[in-house]
Amino acid sequence: MMHLDSIVSLTLSLNLILILVIFSLTSKCTSGATFTFINNCDYTVWPGILSNSGSPKLGTTGFQLPKANSVSFQAPAGWSGRFWGRTGCTFDSSGKGSCSTADCGSGTIECNGAGATPPATLAEFTLGIGSQDFYDVSLVDGYNLPMIVEGTGQSGSTCVTTGCVTDLNRQCPTELKVGNGDACRSACEAFRTPEYCCSGEFGTPNTCRPSVYSKIFKSACPRSYSYAYDDATSTFTCTGADYTITFCPSYSNSQKASKETTPVTAPPATIAMTPPATGTTVDGSNPGYAYGSGDGSTTNSGYSNNNPGYGSNTNPGYSNTNSGYGTGTESGIGSGTESGSGGGAMLADASWLAGLAVGDSTIIFPCALKITSSVVGATTIFVLSSFYL
Repeated sequence: MMHLDSIVSLTLSLNLILILVIFSLTSKCTSGATFTFINNCDYTVWPGILSNSGSPKLGTTGFQLPKANSVSFQAPAGWSGRFWGRTGCTFDSSGKGSCSTADCGSGTIECNGAGATPPATLAEFTLGIGSQDFYDVSLVDGYNLPMIVEGTGQSGSTCVTTGCVTDLNRQCPTELKVGNGDACRSACEAFRTPEYCCSGEFGTPNTCRPSVYSKIFKSACPRSYSYAYDDATSTFTCTGADYTITFCPSYSNSQKASKETTPVTAPPATIAMTPPATGTTVDGSNPGYAYGSGDGSTTNSGYSNNNPGYGSNTNPGYSNTNSGYGTGTESGIGSGTESGSGGGAMLADASWLAGLAVGDSTIIFPCALKITSSVVGATTIFVLSSFYL
């Protein structure tokens, strides 16, 4: 039998090991991500930040980012929200003023919980808790400046770069233009019809189809959301990553953002996919935006395949100003009154990705199981050691 002092020493040693194991595991589960904003534009950009309901503020909700400058923020695990760049801003010495594009309407540099006024290029994130992060760049609210998202995952692995590097303001149809080409509205924002807004009877993947306008956006920016049900080619994942959001990216980054790579879709828990009804006629006359060119007759080309671009999730709710697309009680930012059509949780800012971070306990399980197994294992070792020694 062991002496009392030996048992005490062993107990302290095992407790220390147990504490270190738990600390190591929990730190991985709660480390979150670092977001770095880089301004490569030849003008000042004022990024806006909107945390989704239930997510903490990231130290600021809006700031000035002069050209050739960068700023970083730390976000905790489980955080979800969006970023955008405001342009043409004028603020006085007290921080009061407004912006010509993507203004948040707060009247100050800080957006204070308000979202971007369309048109606005949006970067949307949901950070996992011991699981994958989800991210995308959305043009569902229109476009105001080029932006890409790059992620570097665990062990230096590279995540898929997504975003829009094309200057859509120069290609914007006249009926969608804002001012002298300062921004490009979405068809929903411009015409406010159910067909373009994927609302009402058009609130499902089967009935809301890519329009001539969303195809223009998709052709120019293949990895960005062009309309509400564009999940399959627009949502990406990465694990344990830090992210860089670049405004007006350089040519080298542009190549990475436009190179065709099949994205990873949302996890099965949130998928409610419905294929086109038998006999449905879809348009395959345009180039295959996500998988190369073609007439739409081959798999994943154009829009004539079985899943023509509307993706794997029926509750995207992506940032449409005038209609929410999920089933939550909020109807999106702005004056929309349409209820959602999907099965996921909808938050006040109309982002379906936020639903992945709330009410889904499976996201939390990986870390919890690791910690529990470690505790049980260490405790078992301690008990057996004390009994037999």
